[in-house]
Amino acid sequence: MIEITGEHLTLEDVVAVANGEPASLAPQAMAAMERAWQGIQTLLAKGEIAYGITTGFGAFKGRIIPRHEVAALQRNLVLSHAAGVGPLLDEPTVRAILAVRANTLAMGHSGIRPQTVQTLLAMLNRGVVPLIPAYGSVGASGDLAPLAHAACVLIGEGEAFYEGERLPGGEALRRAGIQPVVLGAKEGLALINGTAVTTTLGTLVTKQAETLIRTADIAGALAVEALRGTPEAFDARIHNLRPHPRQVDAAAYMRRLLHGSTFTRPHDPRDIQDAYSLRCIPQVHGAIRDTAAYARWALEIELNAVTDNPLIFFEGERPVVLSGGNFHAEPVGLALDYLKLGLTELGNISERRIARMVDRSLSNGLPPFLTRHGGLESGFMLAQYTAASLASQNKVLAHPATADSIPTSANTEDHVSMATNAAHHTRQVLENVEHIVAIELLAAAQGIDFRRELLGPTARLGKGTAVAYEIVRQTVPFLAHDEPLSPHIAAVRALIREQALVTAVEAAIQG
Repeated sequence: MIEITGEHLTLEDVVAVANGEPASLAPQAMAAMERAWQGIQTLLAKGEIAYGITTGFGAFKGRIIPRHEVAALQRNLVLSHAAGVGPLLDEPTVRAILAVRANTLAMGHSGIRPQTVQTLLAMLNRGVVPLIPAYGSVGASGDLAPLAHAACVLIGEGEAFYEGERLPGGEALRRAGIQPVVLGAKEGLALINGTAVTTTLGTLVTKQAETLIRTADIAGALAVEALRGTPEAFDARIHNLRPHPRQVDAAAYMRRLLHGSTFTRPHDPRDIQDAYSLRCIPQVHGAIRDTAAYARWALEIELNAVTDNPLIFFEGERPVVLSGGNFHAEPVGLALDYLKLGLTELGNISERRIARMVDRSLSNGLPPFLTRHGGLESGFMLAQYTAASLASQNKVLAHPATADSIPTSANTEDHVSMATNAAHHTRQVLENVEHIVAIELLAAAQGIDFRRELLGPTARLGKGTAVAYEIVRQTVPFLAHDEPLSPHIAAVRALIREQALVTAVEAAIQG
């Protein structure tokens, strides 16, 4: 059970919820929310004017709403803002969104009843999964459209999946034994105004990226062995003179992976150094590790931040409503654009290593396209085409989404982050690079089999690469003849996504 406090949610907690872990509100969070809710009631009783509580929204901020219509205002907000389009977000992502939104509200500055957030978590825990279209957020004023689709189900509207069936939101709640919420003042705005969708997408993709980057290190080490490369470029003395910490870490990781290998090339004054895609793995992969580290740093702050508007504070016992812009997702969007660029580079350098392994003029003795029957058979020719296609697609997706802004709400919201687009693009780049690295692992394993024939049966792979090779070979055998490569790429990609390869290799090199 993940405890929702508003202050302690981690990336690992979000992944756990996405994968089925339940969540519950901490007692202190319920007390904080109750205090803020009572503060809203005090403001209403005094007839004070507060944005989104007794006024309209966005360009309608100057329209005063009578007290007897305050509840209708919140319901109308949720219904009108459910304007998303496109493919539906997957169930694990939606589960995580509900938990991230609840954590933001749990800090007690949003003016929402604890019972409302408990109902949100009851949906999570009982398997009511709102249908949330992926597109529609501009990443400022929060992820209004996608969060509104989630809030619609909370009030018995919209649509949801329940036990595998697509149902009207009210029917899904009824089957799960959950009463729909009748929204009070500020509650609709609290539910939809914030960065929960962007932050969730970013959290899940960052966790996957951390695994992918380490997998790419492993694939690169296997490629070094398949190509008879030299480990000299990974010498600690080189990297200590340029002490970017994650470059140093990447070089150390390569040394551990390759420890004991006889597939690598001993010092040869006639062939001192390799091409950049091999020699500069620590420099490039280390810089890419930096992008993931920055994304993790930014997201762990955002997960435990209050990101709606307006916010409720207390001066002594007097409630005060302040309007600001914590919903603006620029910090997350920039972090994800940076990660997206790093992952694009990870795909670029991986594709170059694949290209070297299939090119007889660059592979240091491997057969053309890693096949014995070149001409009659094409071997890995098209695998490199696929990698090139995905790498090229990534170069388009790598354009920073946060560099764009289109004003909304009649120019009241005149600068927006487009951070949700950055999150979607980063997820697509990550999936593309997972396929590229899967192709590199397949090509490297094929290359190692041919290299072993040249070196003899006593040739040894490195301490880590030997484990990686065996795992790949348990999944995909040596390809003696042409056959469809797509199922093999998919199978190795599953090893990457499920962390099976990284987990086994790291257990070996740490032992």
